[in-house]
Amino acid sequence: MLDSKLGIFGLLSDAGPVVLFVLFVLLSFSIVSWAIIAFKFGYVRKSLNESKAFLDYFFEIYNVDKAFAESENYRKGSLPRVFRSGYIEYRALGDKADIRQLKVRIARAVKREANAESKRLSSLVPFLATVGNTAPFIGLFGTVWGIMTSFHNIGATQSASLAAVAPGISEALVATAAGLAAAIPAVMAYNYFTHQISIIERDLEEFSSDFVAAFINEP
Repeated sequence: MLDSKLGIFGLLSDAGPVVLFVLFVLLSFSIVSWAIIAFKFGYVRKSLNESKAFLDYFFEIYNVDKAFAESENYRKGSLPRVFRSGYIEYRALGDKADIRQLKVRIARAVKREANAESKRLSSLVPFLATVGNTAPFIGLFGTVWGIMTSFHNIGATQSASLAAVAPGISEALVATAAGLAAAIPAVMAYNYFTHQISIIERDLEEFSSDFVAAFINEP
């Protein structure tokens, strides 16, 4: 009888509504976290790869018209997006502005797009940090509640045998395990994405001046 109650489905079938609600919340957190991880992994990796390829081409030819045409092949890259914003501003001004005004306007357009790109890259990532910070405590709450219920049942049945205590304690500890299972991947993914995004943001900052210089020096 005891063994049949220690299976995971047996534990869940006997779990109270509070513990079941906690497990539902943690399962929802985990599903959303993995969806974000899958989406952001592809998005960030694509941005890094396309930005690197475009940057290599840009420094090879150092011609804004050819670079703009080539940037159409790198729609997912952060650096190509920033370059296109500067190019559009450059073509919109044409010969109407002097060199100083041209430089200021292009630099402003590049900075504005770089900030927008940074926000796009960072979107949804804070949710992973939220899951990593809160899931263990939510699981702990479920564990504490389950243990309280177990002790209440012990008092009600006047029995402290292993057969009476083990199922309730095991049920309670499932919540802690679920909290850790949700939190650990979220924290690892958050740290990974934060590092990768910081690399892209550093590249955007470092090469913004090169982009502006390329427009100003364009014959």
